[in-house]
Amino acid sequence: MLKALFIVGAIIMTTHANADTIVFGMGCFWGAEKRMSELPGVLDVESGYANGEIAGNYEAILAHERLLRLGKTTKRNHAEVVKVTFDPAKVSLERVLAHFWENHDPTQGDRQGNDVGSNYRSAIYTTSDAQLAVAKKTRDVYQAALKAAGYGPITTEIAPLTTYFRAEEYHQDYLKKNPHGYCGLGGTGVKYPGALAPAKAAAAAKPLDPKALALKRQLIVFEAEDCPYCKQFKAEILDHWKSDVPVARSFSPQPPEGWKLEKALFATPTIVLFENGREVSRFTGWNGDKPRFWKWLGFHLLTPEQQRIAFEQGTEYPGTGSHLDEKRPGTFVDPITGAPLFRSDAKFDSGTGWPSFFQPLPGALTEHVDLSHGMRRVEVRSASSGIHLGHVFDDGPPPTGKRYCINGNVLKFVPDAAK
Repeated sequence: MLKALFIVGAIIMTTHANADTIVFGMGCFWGAEKRMSELPGVLDVESGYANGEIAGNYEAILAHERLLRLGKTTKRNHAEVVKVTFDPAKVSLERVLAHFWENHDPTQGDRQGNDVGSNYRSAIYTTSDAQLAVAKKTRDVYQAALKAAGYGPITTEIAPLTTYFRAEEYHQDYLKKNPHGYCGLGGTGVKYPGALAPAKAAAAAKPLDPKALALKRQLIVFEAEDCPYCKQFKAEILDHWKSDVPVARSFSPQPPEGWKLEKALFATPTIVLFENGREVSRFTGWNGDKPRFWKWLGFHLLTPEQQRIAFEQGTEYPGTGSHLDEKRPGTFVDPITGAPLFRSDAKFDSGTGWPSFFQPLPGALTEHVDLSHGMRRVEVRSASSGIHLGHVFDDGPPPTGKRYCINGNVLKFVPDAAK
């Protein structure tokens, strides 16, 4: 049921019965649309453009921003915005505004994360005097919380809505139509003060304590509340973690005190590799592509020779690899994931110059037809990381008759604990 029709700029806007509408600029409207729609009591979120002095379409806005940077115009550009329609009986205006403040960084001026330009400005465009007053009140409350957390002044523009254009259809529900395996980060991690912010959420948003982390090399997974891709990454990767690299999870977008991110985070999950307290690399988003993730990490853990074997199907010269003479009880594991591959009691001396095994551990390997070099062979890879290990042949000893001919340089040996 519709409450009314009214014209703003060139677009006719509709509102639901007993509903209220407010417009927010939070950077790119794709993530903003998703974040605001997650708040209970919000009825509809629409992507659009607002409070500019030019045509209201995506191409015009991008072109105008280029002219602004070149100093060739003084006309005001639109902001990318979301029009939020909510039911005041189910969620208060103050709670909607608190969700706005919490889910982006309102101190960045004409940018939001990696998106830079006046079209990405933080903004609240109101549809009544009452909304304007509440918006300014919540700004002052949140500014005090940000200052206490070490942030600078809020740059959010708060003004009446003067012009609004609905964005093109392909921008509507963009992340539902085009899932990229990441969620919006959720702002600064500073919760709106008072009863609106549960204590446990505020505690969860605190940066990690560096004293509890490994300074030499540490992975941190930056997550957000209610991020399904974060949960998927935890289930598919973190719940099975055996790698030597220590890993920690954080709901704060800020690094541990004294540690340095190379640039602001813009999505979750973001997995950052720190060495000596400084970011050396990051992996953003998760869509279940395990080989791509382990390859990213492997390039920071393996030597160039190991990388050549693992990722380029290389082969070490016979007699030059590691573990040829290793006979202690123990397990040979994937050098990136730490997943077990072979037990030492399955190893035998094949005389070939490569470590050889007659049997892998269950589920440790995958097999692939290899037609390279004019031959037909069966390549074996690590099931956990997808790296190339070697080949399997049918000339091994009993009981299997198999010879798993493996490059020793992409094996790591873990001796059994002394009894």
